[in-house]
Amino acid sequence: MAWAKEQARLETEKYKKEKEEQIVLIPFHADRLLDYNKQKAYTGGYLFLQSIYYELKMDSVCRKIKAKHKFSYDINAILSDLIYTRILDPQSKRSSYRAAQKFLEPPSYQLHDICRSLSVLANECDLIQAEAYKNSRFLGKRNDGILYYDCTNFYFEIEQEDGDKKYGKSKEHRPNPIVQMGLFTDGDGIPLAFSLFPGSQNEQKSLKPLEEKVLGDFGHQRFIFCSDAGLASEDNRVLNHQGSRAFIVTQSIKKLPAQERARALDKKGFRRISDGKLVDLSDLSEEDEGELFYKEEPYTTRKLHQRLIITYSPKYAAYQKSIREGQIERASKMVSEGKCRKVRHNPNDPARFIGKIAATQDVEKAKIHYYLDEERIQEEEKYDGLYAVCTDLMEDDVREILKVSEGKWQIEACFRIMKTEFSVRPTFARREDRIKAHFLVCFLALLVYRLLERKLGKQYTCETILRTLKEMNFADIEEQGFMPLYKRDQVTDALHEVCGFRTDYQFITKSKMRTIQKKSKGRE
Repeated sequence: MAWAKEQARLETEKYKKEKEEQIVLIPFHADRLLDYNKQKAYTGGYLFLQSIYYELKMDSVCRKIKAKHKFSYDINAILSDLIYTRILDPQSKRSSYRAAQKFLEPPSYQLHDICRSLSVLANECDLIQAEAYKNSRFLGKRNDGILYYDCTNFYFEIEQEDGDKKYGKSKEHRPNPIVQMGLFTDGDGIPLAFSLFPGSQNEQKSLKPLEEKVLGDFGHQRFIFCSDAGLASEDNRVLNHQGSRAFIVTQSIKKLPAQERARALDKKGFRRISDGKLVDLSDLSEEDEGELFYKEEPYTTRKLHQRLIITYSPKYAAYQKSIREGQIERASKMVSEGKCRKVRHNPNDPARFIGKIAATQDVEKAKIHYYLDEERIQEEEKYDGLYAVCTDLMEDDVREILKVSEGKWQIEACFRIMKTEFSVRPTFARREDRIKAHFLVCFLALLVYRLLERKLGKQYTCETILRTLKEMNFADIEEQGFMPLYKRDQVTDALHEVCGFRTDYQFITKSKMRTIQKKSKGRE
């Protein structure tokens, strides 16, 4: 009995050790052919996006939508797969369906279900945005005390106007009909709300309807509105001078009334932002090249009394000068070669420095002479290095106001991601509801990605994160489990750490993979 108990103890220890090491032995046969139509490679990068999607409680939102409509398909599976594929493999809805079939969890729906669901998603667009905003607070505090707003447009591969697809000023300078998008992001560049409007509409009028939705549906009443000069009309400033709202907007110095413009261009009265010391911009030394200077002036319009802050940066002035010198050189070459043309609607067109006069000799036909317009060049030099903002925050520190204004680059980064990484344009949808659903999916994809980016501490570039997610593939090993086919590095370690599961083991059994999938959905 003593001997038997000792043997049992040894066998138990051996079993526990093998279980801890999880050694898996799988036989392979060199003379056995592969099975027909058997998928061997799978995409797994979506698991990390799935973790964010379920933290946003989008599955709960989809249940609310299903309770309002009569359909049998799984709208949660459709919406989630459309978001994942828009980030990992942006293509048409048909191609997205094929891409989703490579996931570790393939679709349980059919292609025609996607087409039907788009109308439902379009009808519930406002509800989905409002719920996504409220649920995003579960992922951490949002910097929604500052809201950036900007507009862009997306072109369609069509030649005739149709519905909201109108001819307008395309950001890509294309002759196709466009639809415009207005986007709100918070102070960290995380999307908050969007709207679509016709391509021919003045973008300044797009702010009020979307802001009213933020105030009403979102229940968000207290924030600082920030935008560039193109959207900072006086009506939009008045709109954000009400209630608990305020504004910080870019102000074009050239468009100021003559008296205010003269004061802004006066080189006296500036202060060094580092110590508040008064300086004359005419007496700056080489040591001041890295400094920033500012001065404040009162600015009263027909409806508002505002605070005008003018800044001057020697580095920015040198940059503008170098750019203009190249444009002047091109303009001079155009004059000498006789290749002058009409000025295009582009503030950086070198042809703007070319003047023309018509001269006649006796009764001869008038001949046009072109020349380099030195007065125009000198006029532009006056504005080198200058930048201005207007605000109704009369008591706030100048440094904080300028810091808020400088953050506008984040919304431009959102548009760049949508257009470049998510391939939102050109848009091929035709029906208005499907166009709206398409941009809703793109908006949610941007939200999911930016939240994941924030979780990673913003220490990796967009290209690095997306490349890593796209490369995280797995091979099915004789139906016993999966083998990772990607390279483990700092980015994959960070993704596993912030999402709370790991897929970088040498071998993952099928039961272990099911556990990982549950963890990515917050169910274990």
